[in-house]
Amino acid sequence: MHVQDSRWSSASAIAPGGTAVGGTLSAAASNGRGDGPRSAPLRVDAQRNLEHVLRAAREVFGELGYGAPMEDVARRARVGVGTVYRRFPSKDVLVRRIAEEETSRLTDQARAALGQEDEPWSALSRFLRTSVASGAGRLLPPQVLRVGVAEDGSTLDEARVPQQRMQPGAGELRLVSEQPSVSSDPADDAGAAALLEVVGQLVERARAAGELRADVSVSDVLLVIATAAPSLPDAAQQAAASARLLDILLEGLRSRPKS
Repeated sequence: MHVQDSRWSSASAIAPGGTAVGGTLSAAASNGRGDGPRSAPLRVDAQRNLEHVLRAAREVFGELGYGAPMEDVARRARVGVGTVYRRFPSKDVLVRRIAEEETSRLTDQARAALGQEDEPWSALSRFLRTSVASGAGRLLPPQVLRVGVAEDGSTLDEARVPQQRMQPGAGELRLVSEQPSVSSDPADDAGAAALLEVVGQLVERARAAGELRADVSVSDVLLVIATAAPSLPDAAQQAAASARLLDILLEGLRSRPKS
């Protein structure tokens, strides 16, 4: 898991959900963000290249983090780096596209857990297991994963995660966003806010039921997803390692009866 180093560097972006990442090719294929109408459908070879780049970007960023160079993405996609840059004007756009898709996927998984599980602990653990199994932790966006330790009297982005409340003086971990940059996009913040809101509901329900430790926050839950999604060369070993690590982490999240 290497997302903590992603700095939204400048160099190229991925189009919105190509079929390689669980979506439909859309206007993003033409402008990298899907912010405007597409003038003409992609040629078959161009569409195929786009799908290869999308798939390669998810694989490369999942293995090496968002700091991986565009050349690695092009090499994995088996296209020239110029092909990637012609489709996506900067790496910042590519990174934001992949992170946005991952945020949306996680939000959907959290909503499904909320809607399909009546028991609070079952809902939270189902969300964690589904997210870890999908490899989501390796592609979580940096602005969601960054955490900071609040100093006495300070508030680090408290408004973004109203569900995060801990005992006074407990050294609270709170989610903080990336420093503003030229690549800042309100859509990224909106997607992150939606994810934090729904995960916050899972956390609050489990805490209110007495099944989740009182000091566990939304950021802790997201860090569990990141931590339990190692990138290993062998798929079977990776799945086994993720499942084992998640079992241990879930035990650490559960409340214990006071003696």
